[in-house]
Amino acid sequence: MGRADPEEGHLPAPVKPPDGGWGWIVLLGCFVITGFSYAFPKAVSVYFKELMKDFHVGYSDTAWISSIMLAMLYGTGPVCSIMVNQFGCRPVMLIGGLLASSGMILASFTTNIIELYLTAGVLTGLGMALNFQPSLIMLGTYFDKRRPLANGLAAAGSPVFLSSLSPLGQVLLEKFGWRGGFLIMGGLLLNCCTCGAVMRPLDAGMKRKMEKAQDKYEAKEMLPIGGKSEEGISTTDGTKKAKKAKKKPKKGKKLLDFSIFSNRGFIIYTISKFILVLGLFVPPILLVNYAKDTGVPDTEAAFLLSIIGFIDIFARPACGMVAGLKWVRPHVSYLFSFAMLFNGLTDICSARASNYTGLVIFCVFFGISYGMVGALQFEVLMAIVGSQKFSSAIGLVLLIEAFAVLIGPPSAGRLVDALKNYEVIFYLAGSEVVLSAVFLAMATYCCLNRGKKKEPPTEKNPPGGGSDTEEAESDVQEAEEHSSDNHQPPHNTDNTVVAASEEANHVAEEQSGEGGGCPEGHREVLARDGCNADQTVERDSF
Repeated sequence: MGRADPEEGHLPAPVKPPDGGWGWIVLLGCFVITGFSYAFPKAVSVYFKELMKDFHVGYSDTAWISSIMLAMLYGTGPVCSIMVNQFGCRPVMLIGGLLASSGMILASFTTNIIELYLTAGVLTGLGMALNFQPSLIMLGTYFDKRRPLANGLAAAGSPVFLSSLSPLGQVLLEKFGWRGGFLIMGGLLLNCCTCGAVMRPLDAGMKRKMEKAQDKYEAKEMLPIGGKSEEGISTTDGTKKAKKAKKKPKKGKKLLDFSIFSNRGFIIYTISKFILVLGLFVPPILLVNYAKDTGVPDTEAAFLLSIIGFIDIFARPACGMVAGLKWVRPHVSYLFSFAMLFNGLTDICSARASNYTGLVIFCVFFGISYGMVGALQFEVLMAIVGSQKFSSAIGLVLLIEAFAVLIGPPSAGRLVDALKNYEVIFYLAGSEVVLSAVFLAMATYCCLNRGKKKEPPTEKNPPGGGSDTEEAESDVQEAEEHSSDNHQPPHNTDNTVVAASEEANHVAEEQSGEGGGCPEGHREVLARDGCNADQTVERDSF
């Protein structure tokens, strides 16, 4: 468990994703983890009014709780990548579930806002981060052809949990207060440990079968004619040692792969996501407080998030199915740009909504566009860097997005405190999302299309998979060379036997005419391998 091993959640090049089987259980676990990771920071906003009264703080102070959660979810990306590459997905997720639960339980005993930042913000956010990223990595290893659909279904966990956690939080707030609500929420987060337990490594059984078959093959290949079986066994042992000795110094280099920054598509995607996150999470985080300030009852205000979640439930799988179509999948980045543009225009057009009906209409369109963005964001990243480098890519992307998360919602809350006007916030957030959509579409069209024309050979290789395949081939070649050097004398001692066998085959051919020997196409092979009984008899008589 303490080494970068394929049994700990990494998929070697020869093993193909099954696109089903146990992958559906992995998809279910990823569904739950995604729901907690994205819906929980928004659902916690139900408690903000009571926190403001108890701790005598403003909007910006309480908004920092959700922002810190999201910042930990994003900012600890490289740490998660290193831990996953070192220990595997399942152990990391089990630890993350315990941290997320303990953070909310400790938050129920806090006495000031700073303690809430450290418990509900930092500790719970870190726990969810250690669950979220490994679950996406495991999903990418189990699905390939159905990956857009799998990503869409897993992303649907966010709206499902958002539509259920927000009303649940309101009920818990009314019956047990915010402290009791936090305590019960902490118990619910223990389900992340169950989801981590089902993340079975894909190639654990495949690796053992491949090793056994390879041992038998190498024993047959290395065993000389008339030699002993111990020599073949020692050959396979020497080959294994050579492979292990070759792989050990490479483990440190694969903990975090910075070579993805040489990929222009990755750079464009990262910049676009940074701009997107500045405004994407602002409307749902401030929506409940905005509705309460306009005179909407608390229960109906919390129900607005449920509307977004309900629409989002159907938008994400549907968008995943569309992205999986043959004529859409090569252009999935443009579909992602359209989704962001739709979301930004929804914020701008709904900025003047001042009654409950207008807010409901906003929630419907925001749910559709938000679901499209959620279903496509990681599918686009997987398509750019490939599954082999996805663990490093997602960690670095989330780290960069963490800065945007720390800037966006708190800045919006500070503007609300200063201006007492939500209209400006919606205009600003929508403009940022529209800018990210335009940048991604234009940069993809202008930069990447030209790069494809200039570098046609690189397109033949699957993205992100070339380096690992080359390393595996070099390991096998060097191991074979090592084994051949160690067992060269036994092969040399049998040269006379092989030569005698060839001469016997030639004599048998002259004596028997048509039916005495082997077919012409197989004589040379059989004489070299010494596998024909007639040739053996003639060789002895000769």
